[in-house]
Amino acid sequence: MAPTDADELAALAEPLYAGTVADFVTTRDALAKQATASGDKPLAAAVKKLRKPSVAAWAVNLLVRREHEQIEQVLGLAESLRAAAAALDGDELRQLTRQRRQLTSALTTTARARARQAGTRLSEPVAEQVEGVLTAAMLDPVAAEVVLTGRVVSAFTSTGVDDLDVAAVVAVPDALGVRAEPAPDDGEGEDDAVPGPPALRVVVDEGARLAAAQEALEEADEAVRAAEAEHAEVEESVQALDARRLQLQGEAEELRRRLAEIEERADQVDEDHEEAQEALADADGVLREARESQARARRAVEDLERDR
Repeated sequence: MAPTDADELAALAEPLYAGTVADFVTTRDALAKQATASGDKPLAAAVKKLRKPSVAAWAVNLLVRREHEQIEQVLGLAESLRAAAAALDGDELRQLTRQRRQLTSALTTTARARARQAGTRLSEPVAEQVEGVLTAAMLDPVAAEVVLTGRVVSAFTSTGVDDLDVAAVVAVPDALGVRAEPAPDDGEGEDDAVPGPPALRVVVDEGARLAAAQEALEEADEAVRAAEAEHAEVEESVQALDARRLQLQGEAEELRRRLAEIEERADQVDEDHEEAQEALADADGVLREARESQARARRAVEDLERDR
């Protein structure tokens, strides 16, 4: 696809990826019909091929539009941090990593709050995917460009070492320069502020922080209940295994006792066998002498009978 055509498709797809996942197919069909009506069948076909985003990708796209200025500030700061990382020692790099995690964690909290305001609750696994994408954008400049388009279609990770498969994670990959349009202020709260590099903290509005904290509490409660149930099940298994272990220990002790008896009997049989072997040797000698005496006596009788 030519750059101009790709840019046109990306611009046409803006309302598609700015909307909800539930409305995606309907909106895509409407945009395709619009392109067809204008006589641009190739564009209509390209629109029909646009992929529906996953929930995590939708949350990232929503965050980019609702917190556009903050995202650009954070990713701009990340670019500076990447450039500075080469000159840092081990301790400084670890500190930098902690600061990056603080930023991505704060952005993920904001993403969860924005998604909830839009009527979608992000599960913990989905939130982890969102944080993975944001971390990738902090580490990889190409991933940052993907995120800023607001057309992410699937969650991804990247460390900036290997090349990111852009075509697999973003709609209209040939138009990375076409960025998402900031959403108008909906009055739900002031924009989150990102301090400068020394603090590296994201200030989240109290409503979003409270909503995220409540959601985290609910998930923690569910996790505790699940852990308690699993603990009870494992404890029952441990008790059963303890009983089985004691039983097997008793059986093993009985087998050891029987083995000792058998070994003792075997030793006695060995002794008896040795004595029997000695007796057999003595009997062989006696038998041999008796046969020799018998042979001599027979010859004597035969000699006397011949002389008669």
